[in-house]
Amino acid sequence: MGRIDLHAHTVFSDGKFIPCELARRAKVKEHEAVAITDHCGANVVEVVKRVKKECALVNRFWQIKAIPGVELTHIPPGSIDELAAQAKSAGAEIVVVHGETLAEPVEEGTNAAAVNCENVDILAHPGLITLKDAKMAQEHGIFLEISGRKGHCLANGHVVKVGKIAGAGFVVNSDAHDFPDLLTLADAYRVAFGAGLEGEEAYITIEENPRRFMKGKPGIF
Repeated sequence: MGRIDLHAHTVFSDGKFIPCELARRAKVKEHEAVAITDHCGANVVEVVKRVKKECALVNRFWQIKAIPGVELTHIPPGSIDELAAQAKSAGAEIVVVHGETLAEPVEEGTNAAAVNCENVDILAHPGLITLKDAKMAQEHGIFLEISGRKGHCLANGHVVKVGKIAGAGFVVNSDAHDFPDLLTLADAYRVAFGAGLEGEEAYITIEENPRRFMKGKPGIF
């Protein structure tokens, strides 16, 4: 079994590669699946349609699963329900919300809106997430992301600390924009250990939870 990364970007937003090349490069780094989750806002339907077409090509010819999705980014918190529903209706298999990272001025309330939305799958880099929001993520089966990306990773330790208390599920994602950003399994374990996850906790986060997501089951911790 290989690495599963549920958060990556292409030229459809601010990434370096077209989806096919990103998938090929992920395969070289021994990934078995990668989610194409390009940034979007009101253009969510158009982005999903483009990503779906590219993922279908990858999945037809290569032994790596390309998962079509989006990352709702810097949008008004009140629009998350509507846009996440549009994404799923358009065929997105995964909806990520760009959380309240310490590295960017994301509007307060984004985390809360995301963890209360039935169509959201992952709250990415949620920064100084509150215990209340972490508990809602656990209740609704939404993963909290442990980020491998510079800047976004600053609050990983806090996310793990609060998420553990809440019993929330975690995933380690690269948030890749370029080839060096993609995390190998060994890289992902280093990120998890650095955030405060230990042996079995790290294994569940890196290897079991992404597979549970792909099977349509809630995360565990």
